[in-house]
Amino acid sequence: MVQKRKIPERKCVVTNEMKPKKQLIRVVRNKDGEVFVDETGKKNGRGAYLTRDPEVIRQAEKTGVLNRQLNTEVNAKIYEDLLQLVEGKKNES
Repeated sequence: MVQKRKIPERKCVVTNEMKPKKQLIRVVRNKDGEVFVDETGKKNGRGAYLTRDPEVIRQAEKTGVLNRQLNTEVNAKIYEDLLQLVEGKKNES
């Protein structure tokens, strides 16, 4: 019998829903205190996961949930990056 691989699930910090990791975006704070969007999901540091939904990202920004999760001040640029990622518009800055 073939063992079905377990799909890694993570919890969205806004909706508190468990979802397959691939459906979420990871935001990381590394030990230097830099916060960035981790598209690979493999970078070192403290991670928080968000559902790939513009509403969820706006909600996260409004409530400051990432600041609490990552114990740091999350720059507004991070939310812009997240929104661009979700909406699929990587505009050149």
